[in-house]
Amino acid sequence: MSGTNDAFSMNDAPMRIGRVTLKARDLAAVSRFYREVIGLAPISEAAGSVTLGAGGKPLLEILGDPSLTLADRREAGLFHTAFLLPNRADLGRWLSFAGASGLRLQGASDHAVSEAVYLADPEGNGIEIYADRPPSRWPMCDGHIEMVSERLDIDDLIAAGAGGIWSGMPDGGIVGHVHLQVGDTALAERHYGDLFGLDVTCRYPGASFFGSGGYHHQLAGNVWNSRGAGERPDGRTGLASFEIVFNEPIARAAVEARAAQAGLAVEEHADGSGLRDPWGTLASLRDG
Repeated sequence: MSGTNDAFSMNDAPMRIGRVTLKARDLAAVSRFYREVIGLAPISEAAGSVTLGAGGKPLLEILGDPSLTLADRREAGLFHTAFLLPNRADLGRWLSFAGASGLRLQGASDHAVSEAVYLADPEGNGIEIYADRPPSRWPMCDGHIEMVSERLDIDDLIAAGAGGIWSGMPDGGIVGHVHLQVGDTALAERHYGDLFGLDVTCRYPGASFFGSGGYHHQLAGNVWNSRGAGERPDGRTGLASFEIVFNEPIARAAVEARAAQAGLAVEEHADGSGLRDPWGTLASLRDG
């Protein structure tokens, strides 16, 4: 799914990621981080919650509760929320901003399909900031997209952003994908592949990647920290839910029907429905 500039059109994919909802002990500190470091803009605020986004679209909701226990990285839940920038010049400008700010990064990789930088928020929630390469340049092998983890050319990225400055998340910035920690990748493939109808686009040792409409991945699940994990305990910080947005209502109805046939509980939500994976992670399903 690509347009005239050979960029993947997420809005044309049958399924895409909407907003991500996090639970935080320190709402003020976590929301400030996403505003000042990630560049998200305030959308709305209520007692105990803040919604942030870009271009007027909500991308992240943060629910505050000081009584929460910090999430254990060995449990199922969030690996990272991945914010997709419109182009690599934007990523270069963000990198320049990060360097000037003395921001501590956790890693950076060239994945062939994309260029990515990794960090974490004040409560340890993983974050990826990335820019895609054009789909015509994504390497393929036996019908599957090949992703790698190689050294990122940071100097070249910064050069691509020369002539501009980072002034916050661009209007076209979105949550490109959500990467989960799961207890078992085969079980994750049955849930997110067979049940949701997502394609398994790539497999790494200990990780599976799921895409819709030809994208390299809107979802992923790994066991790198969480192999054998059971259902996530209540009362933890971290991921509360993530949205899967369907282009066609019939597609959401088909997922719900498969879930009911499998004996899974389909939660009724005000604007759609919800399904929990085997580790208790909630996917909110809506049409859009």
